Amino acid sequence: MGDYRVVTELEVYAVSIVGPFPVPVTNLFDLTRLDMHNNKLTGPIPPQIGRLKRLKILNLRWNKLQDVLPSEIGELKSLTHLYLSFNNFKGEIPKELASLPELRYLHLHQNRFSGRIPAELGTLEKLQHLDVGNNHLVGTIKQLISMYGCFPSLRNLYLNNNYLTGGFPAKIAGLTNLEILYLSYNKLSGVIPHEIIHLPRLTSLHLDHNQFAGRIPEALYRHPFLKEMYIAGNSFQKGAKSIGVPKILELADSEFLV
Repeated sequence: MGDYRVVTELEVYAVSIVGPFPVPVTNLFDLTRLDMHNNKLTGPIPPQIGRLKRLKILNLRWNKLQDVLPSEIGELKSLTHLYLSFNNFKGEIPKELASLPELRYLHLHQNRFSGRIPAELGTLEKLQHLDVGNNHLVGTIKQLISMYGCFPSLRNLYLNNNYLTGGFPAKIAGLTNLEILYLSYNKLSGVIPHEIIHLPRLTSLHLDHNQFAGRIPEALYRHPFLKEMYIAGNSFQKGAKSIGVPKILELADSEFLV
């Protein structure tokens, strides 16, 4: 018999690959990791991506990919890490992503996604990191966390730089594992509910550049783990102050790679 070797990992990043996503890659059925980030890939992700049933990590960030995400991405039942940041994807975030039971990290930052963030994502029991910042998303936080027991493992939630409206729902206190919450640069309004103090692991809270008003719950300033809270660009009552030194949000997907 010939020397047959199974390809389980393919990493061809930062080598200036130009052109459409290479469909023949989807014939490597044993792939568990596909990393083609920081190239010049264009066009859509082909529907054939659904063939890669064993894929755990898909990293396509920092390309020029575009169009809508294929629904077939929901067939990647082994996927734990999905990195699609810094592309030109458009359309709605597909609900099919909620069909990925092993998904832990979902990076959709800096694209052109529109519509509402699917509340169905809240059913992902293992999801720890959700980043949909810097898109064209609408809707409310209340809609996103509308399902009972949603986002049970979520630690980091980035909703910044979109067009979200409505208030800061008290129900967010149910996300008891939440550590980082970025809401900067939206159109959110109303008051900050006292229930936020019941997020026991909260370390970073970014409320800046919205339309919030009223008082900051005094107990937040005594939160044992809260290290930074930014509130500029709102209409909070006199006496409200930030915690920590404001800094530019810099997302390095590599920090979350395994």
